[in-house]
Amino acid sequence: MTFGYLSESRGWLLDSRVMAVMNEETTVVGADKVHALVQLLRTRSYEEIRQRMYDNPPGSPWWSACKIELDIRNGEQIAAALSATSRVLEKLQGSTQHFEQLAETLHESTKEVLEMLAGTKEAGRRLEIAVYVTIGITLVQLFNLIFEVFRKR
Repeated sequence: MTFGYLSESRGWLLDSRVMAVMNEETTVVGADKVHALVQLLRTRSYEEIRQRMYDNPPGSPWWSACKIELDIRNGEQIAAALSATSRVLEKLQGSTQHFEQLAETLHESTKEVLEMLAGTKEAGRRLEIAVYVTIGITLVQLFNLIFEVFRKR
């Protein structure tokens, strides 16, 4: 049995140092190609990029470029959404503080009205007593007047 396909004479068996250099060169060339494709895709629509991504096998330069471009766009959208969320959050915090101040003012006003109602209730009690006293005095004077009228007769 011969293993001729493994011999160096036919060129099929490569030195590992040569393989490493070939892989690095291939990676660099592939990265440059993907970068160029990403630049080309910058002006394309989402639909076109998605279609190109689905038309090419995973790992191919086109697929990688489409994936990178979609990731970049999604990252930009996430950054814009976070910025908008931050602005809304600041407005909500301002509104919350304003509502807290309004609630405090309403609480103080309600307390003042409650105190006024308690004072009014107190004054009502005093007025009720004064009315009873007035009615009592009026009845006493009326009886006194009737007594005087009957005494003179």
